[in-house]
Amino acid sequence: MRYFNLYIRYLVRAVSCLFSIYALATFIIGVIIVFPFALIFSFLGKDRGGNIIYVIGRGWTDLSFLLWGIWHKNIYEASHDRKRQYVFVVNHISYMDIPAIMKTVRRQRLRVLGKVEPSKIPIFGSIYKDAVVMVDRSTNESRINSIKELMSVIHNGTSILIFPEGTFNETHQPLIPFFDGAFRIAIETQTPVKPLLFLDTYKRLNYRSFFSLMPGRCRAVYLEEVPVEGLTLNDLPMLKEKVYRIMQEKLISYKAEWIKQDDRKRDTTIQ
Repeated sequence: MRYFNLYIRYLVRAVSCLFSIYALATFIIGVIIVFPFALIFSFLGKDRGGNIIYVIGRGWTDLSFLLWGIWHKNIYEASHDRKRQYVFVVNHISYMDIPAIMKTVRRQRLRVLGKVEPSKIPIFGSIYKDAVVMVDRSTNESRINSIKELMSVIHNGTSILIFPEGTFNETHQPLIPFFDGAFRIAIETQTPVKPLLFLDTYKRLNYRSFFSLMPGRCRAVYLEEVPVEGLTLNDLPMLKEKVYRIMQEKLISYKAEWIKQDDRKRDTTIQ
């Protein structure tokens, strides 16, 4: 039985690797096809051009998920008004999180908060600048300009999406500590926070390897918005802690795959 189980384990790994190679090939072909169109529309400017790039990205993601055998489902624990602007905050656990965004936030103007470095890549940088809101923290002046751009984007009727953990959660805890950025932006622009959960991207594509892609379900959960009306920057720690607790408890209740069994069973009441 031991050798049989070992054989099955290696067989699953081999199938996963082959499937990942197939998925990577379709990904590259898709990028080659889509890239010229995205580049052309990038010349229409950050607003109109960026919106069209997102439409292209959503279409490309729809086709990719179909080819990869991944079916997406949005779960609404609370009503969601697509006409309102939000600061979406999402847990970050996989390379699959980016395409999952395209499947989750639909029929709504959106920009993802991104680092400034990719904008320096030739040609690709032109598309990147229009598709994301860049934050440059290299100097105080750059940070202030980034905040002004964020405010302009939100006041223009566009929501933004941020991974408050800042990087992959490579632990077996529900979340790793949040950075202040998302909550500072929410308070400074008086925009409600809308927590989202990605439950299955970890299982679809593990952050440890590009060759771990497997077909299956991919769920996103819309949680109840957290209002920030009247809050000041003095309330930032409280807001950050509140959102962290909400997302942590829900990830445990949904039995997210990466969480240790002990953490799933423990009492999540705030002490």
